[in-house]
Amino acid sequence: MMLRKKLAIKLLITVVAASLFVSCNKSRDYKNSSRATGWKMNAKEGGFQYNPKVREQETGPGLVFVEGGTFTMGRVQDDPMHDWNNTPTQQHVQSFYMDETEVTNLMYLEYLDWLKKVFPPSDENYRRIYDGAVPDTLVWRNRLGYNEVMTNNYLRHPAYAEYPVVGVSWIQAVEFSNWRSDRVNEMLLEKEGITAKNGRYNTKPGEIFSTETYLSAPTLTYGGNDSITRGGKVSENIKKKSTDSTNLYIQRKDGILLPAYRLPTEAEWEFAALGLSGLRNYNVYRGKKKYPWEGQYTRSGNKRSRGDQLANFKQGAGDYGGISGWSDDGADITAQVKSYPPNDFGLYDMAGNVAEWVADVYRPIIDNDYNDFNYYRGNVYTKNAIDENGKVVVITADSIVYDTLSNGKIVARGLPGQILQVPIDENETYLRTNFSKSDNRNYRDGDKPSTRHYQSFGGETEEIEEDDKRMYNAPVPKVYADSTGALDRQYDKASSRTTLIDNEVRVYKGGSWRDRDYWLDPAQRRYFPQDMATDYIGFRCAMSRVGSKSKQGKRPRG
Repeated sequence: MMLRKKLAIKLLITVVAASLFVSCNKSRDYKNSSRATGWKMNAKEGGFQYNPKVREQETGPGLVFVEGGTFTMGRVQDDPMHDWNNTPTQQHVQSFYMDETEVTNLMYLEYLDWLKKVFPPSDENYRRIYDGAVPDTLVWRNRLGYNEVMTNNYLRHPAYAEYPVVGVSWIQAVEFSNWRSDRVNEMLLEKEGITAKNGRYNTKPGEIFSTETYLSAPTLTYGGNDSITRGGKVSENIKKKSTDSTNLYIQRKDGILLPAYRLPTEAEWEFAALGLSGLRNYNVYRGKKKYPWEGQYTRSGNKRSRGDQLANFKQGAGDYGGISGWSDDGADITAQVKSYPPNDFGLYDMAGNVAEWVADVYRPIIDNDYNDFNYYRGNVYTKNAIDENGKVVVITADSIVYDTLSNGKIVARGLPGQILQVPIDENETYLRTNFSKSDNRNYRDGDKPSTRHYQSFGGETEEIEEDDKRMYNAPVPKVYADSTGALDRQYDKASSRTTLIDNEVRVYKGGSWRDRDYWLDPAQRRYFPQDMATDYIGFRCAMSRVGSKSKQGKRPRG
C-alpha cells in the first residue's frame, strides 16, 4: 500500500513538472507577442505589424545561392606577365546570390523593349533614354577583319538569343541591374495583390514602378496616379496591405521585396568563380585552385567527355575553336550559355565565353590591411533628395538630368518615377569614424592624404596644379554640348600622361573567347573605362543575401 502511494506521488510530481515545463515553454513563445513588451503583435487594434511567416529570402529569378566564407583572393601561382596587381590576400565574403549565366541578348532585349514602350524614343523628352541603353554593336568591327554579320545580327537575331550580350558598358550594365530590381519587385507585389494585375501595362509613358519610390512615397508610384482605367472601370493600381486600422503599404519589414540586383564585387565574383563549395581541402583554401573546375588543365578528364574543352577561349594563334570536327570547343566567337559544365556553385561560364564587369574601381592593389570583409572599392554614398516641404523629389519628364560621358554618349542619371539622388552631406558625416565624405573611390589610394604633396601636420600644402593633385595622371578627355545640342569632343593631347588608371575605370574578370587560357584563372584582373564597351566583355548580376549565412541556418556541431 505504501509503495503504491509513493509511486502515485512520484507520478503526480512528474505530471506537474511536465505541465510546468510546457507552460514555461509556452510563456516563452514570442511568435505572436513582443519579446520586449509582451504586447500582442499584428493586432487589428493597432499592434506592431510584421510578417512572422518570412524566414528565408526568396531566390530571385535567374539567381543561384552562393554560401560565403573565407578564401585566398589573388594569384598564388606564377605571374609571368609581372602585372603584380593580384597579390594574394585573405578575404571573407558574406553569402549572396549570383546569376546562373551571363546576361543574354534575350534578357537585354526585354529591357530595351520595356524602355521603348515606357519611354518612347519618338517623344523628345525620352529619346536619349533609349539611345543611352542600346549596346554598341560596332564593337564587332575590325580594320582587317570582316565581322559585319555580327555587327548586324548578334544582338537581335534569334539565333543569338541565348548568347551573352556584349557591347555593353559598365554604366549600362548598372542601369540594367537597377531596371531588373524594380521589375522583379513589381512582379512580387502583383503576386501578393498589392499592385493591380497587369497594372504595368496600363500606365502612361514615363509612369513607372520604382522600389525606392514605393518604399519612401508609395502614393507617388506610377506617376502619382492611385488608379488606372481598364475596360471602362477604374481600379486601384497601388493597393494597401490591409483593410484594418493600420491601413499600411508594404514595407521592408514585411519581407516581400527583394534586395537590389547589382553587379558583383570583385571579391564576390572571384569567390563564386572558384566554386569552393565542393572542395574542402588545404590547397583550395590557400588559393591553389587554378580554374573554376577541379584540376590543372582546360580539358575534361571524365570518361564520357575526356579531352573536351571545359571553356570557350582562344587556344592559340589564329585558333578560336580548334580544327573543324575535332578538338573543338564548339564556338569561334561567344557560345550559347550553358554550353559547358557549371562549377560547384552551379554557375556557368565563370571562365571563358565573355569576360565580365564587376563593381569595383580598379587599383593595382587590394587594400586588405584596411579591410578584409566584403572588400569593395567604389563606394559613392548618396541619399534621397528632399524638397522644401520635406518630401522626396521624384524625377519627372521635365526634370531628367543627363550625363555626357567621356566618349560623347549621353545617358540619363535617373528615370522618371525614380527618386532623385544627391551626395550625402554633413548631416550624415558629422562625428563619424567610418566614413567622412560621399565619394570614397580614392580612399587610401589617390585622395589628397595619400599623395606626396600632402602634409599631415605643420603648415599648408604648397600650391600645385589641379592635375598634379591626382594620384594617377590619366588622360582627361572633355566633351561639351553647345546651345544646339551638338557635341564638341576634345582629346587630351598632353604628353605628360603616364597611366590609364583613374576613378572611371572598372575591373573586369575572367577570360573570354578572345583570350588565351592564362586569363581563365579567376584571380586575374584587368580594367577598362566604365563608359566604353568591347565585343568580349559581358556581365552577370548578383544580389546580397539577408539573414543566415547558410540556407540550413546554424550548422550542427560534430
